[in-house]
Amino acid sequence: MSEPSRDDFEAQKRAIYDKMSPRRRKFVDRIGYEAWDPFAKPFDPIDIRRDITGHTAHELTNMFIKSLGRQPEQDYVDLISEFNVTLVTIPDRVRPLFEFCQWYAKLLQDRGMKL
Repeated sequence: MSEPSRDDFEAQKRAIYDKMSPRRRKFVDRIGYEAWDPFAKPFDPIDIRRDITGHTAHELTNMFIKSLGRQPEQDYVDLISEFNVTLVTIPDRVRPLFEFCQWYAKLLQDRGMKL
C-alpha cells in the first residue's frame, strides 16, 4: 500500500474536520488546523511503556515494595505508583526530584543524620 499524496491527505483531513461537531472543531482550532494531525498514531498504553532500564511502571513499583521488606500503607504504594507512571512516561519531569533527593541524601549523610 503506497503513501497517500499530499493532496489526498489534505482532502481527507478537511473531510474529517468538516464532519466534526462544533465542540471537537473548537479543540482543533485551539491547537491550530495546520498543526492538527487526525492520523497521528496513538501513544502506547501505559502498561507497556518502559523506562530506560526496560521496566514498566508497575514492575518498578512492585520491585521497590519488595525491597522494603514490609507491606506499606496503600497511600504510600499509590504515591510510588503515581511517581513511577510519571517516570516512565515523562522522565524529564521527575529528574529535578531525583537530583534533589540525591543532594538531600548526601546532605543528611554529611551531617550524620537519617530521615
